[in-house]
Amino acid sequence: MSFSRWYGPPARAMLDVMHSDTERCVRAVQSKDARFDGWFFTAVLTTRIYCRPSCPVVPPKPHNMRFYPSAAAAQQAGFRACKRCRPDATPGSPQWNERADLVGRAMRLIADGVVDHGGVPALAARLGYSVRQVERQLRAELGAGPLALARAQRAQTARVLIETSALPMTEVAMAAGFGSIRTFNDTVREVFALSPTDLRRRSAGRDRPTIGELSVRLPFRAPLCPDNLFGHLAATAVPGVEEWRDGAYRRTLRLPHGHGVVGLRPLPEHIRCDLALTDLRDLSVAISRCRRLLDLDADPVAVDELLAQDPALTALVAKNPGRRVPRTVDGAELAVRAVLGQQVSTQAARTHAGRLVEAHGEPVADPGGGLTHLFPETAALAELDPERLALPRSRRTTLTGLVAALPRIDLSPGGDRQAARDDLLALPGIGPWTVETVAMRALGDPDAFLANDLGIRLAAEHLGLPTTPAGLTARAAAWRPWRAYAVQYLWATSDHPINILPV
Repeated sequence: MSFSRWYGPPARAMLDVMHSDTERCVRAVQSKDARFDGWFFTAVLTTRIYCRPSCPVVPPKPHNMRFYPSAAAAQQAGFRACKRCRPDATPGSPQWNERADLVGRAMRLIADGVVDHGGVPALAARLGYSVRQVERQLRAELGAGPLALARAQRAQTARVLIETSALPMTEVAMAAGFGSIRTFNDTVREVFALSPTDLRRRSAGRDRPTIGELSVRLPFRAPLCPDNLFGHLAATAVPGVEEWRDGAYRRTLRLPHGHGVVGLRPLPEHIRCDLALTDLRDLSVAISRCRRLLDLDADPVAVDELLAQDPALTALVAKNPGRRVPRTVDGAELAVRAVLGQQVSTQAARTHAGRLVEAHGEPVADPGGGLTHLFPETAALAELDPERLALPRSRRTTLTGLVAALPRIDLSPGGDRQAARDDLLALPGIGPWTVETVAMRALGDPDAFLANDLGIRLAAEHLGLPTTPAGLTARAAAWRPWRAYAVQYLWATSDHPINILPV
């Protein structure tokens, strides 16, 4: 039975207020529907615990259930996390990546560590609102303010470090972002109903990696088609920064307190994430960026259900359901790489980016060998000599203009998507293809659409769709708000190893 028929149309509108619709929440819990993990949390009055909807225990009586839009709200109401289903380890709500409003942008920035590093004033400044406005909006929708939401994230980071590392508890507390060992102890007991020592004891027998290295599982909503996701990342990997090796995608990460190297390996029920960090305080940010890179908080059933309604896409969706949009860990990096990829093959774009990395990237040590640099920062790129780039003069001008403009264009997870589009389009040499590529992969817009991409137009011709940008855009109106996912299905119709790309 389809999601929309069982829970009632329209699914998207219903999910935006899911936690406040008691009847539908009860049905989701009674059916143990994992699709709703992360959408809302179920608190049980008799046990004072909160769970994910798919918790394997016998569902409580409906009159004993209470529903919350966030783990932080459940914690503030005095409930502790279930030890069985570990609700703090669920995929995030898809709407925080979809929404372009204040709350959606705020949630992406909190996940990226803005509150931990700069407090609520820094969050408000990034959003362009007052502290009071930000707190009021978050409390209204999520039942908790930005400090409580960041605290819930710190608690999850602490649990990961307690269970997967051999760090002393004092270092775990500091790495997870707690200001004191007392606050750390109190928070862990309050959230998990166990002391930090008891949590570690429960995980006895696990391998303890060396300091700075750990392995975590990244959950996702099924289905997930890893082929296009990891295939794209491997095909476009920049030498020295990224590589595909032994069934895993590996890359270097620039993080707030240092750098890291991550290996991401697709497995049937989760993504294995092997991290080597120079500073463990960056753990939560590194995990957040990896989840964003792989689009792991998406709701593939909702996406596929809508796209499959178009007869031209039905067979594509049925063949490989669960395609994700490969994104990025750094918006500025993606913008530079998009310009380097204008009007050239994928291999040529990799070669240009590799030369840029070798000349201007920061050298790093890779414990596993193979990776050598971080992608250059904007400040380093500002010092490059455009005459030394093996690019046409017009593209050199475009690249230098972009680098000069990047400090004033917000391409972070919490950036204003339309404002960023406008700023990019105003730069000489940057057209709709480049703008929509950045919107899709850097800004995470699920509705970005590359109507003038050659691969998309070839796929459209093959499927009997309109092939002009205007005609294809008109047909794609029915695919909204998931046009970026439609792009992934269209690209999958054939292999384009040498795809000449428009500007």
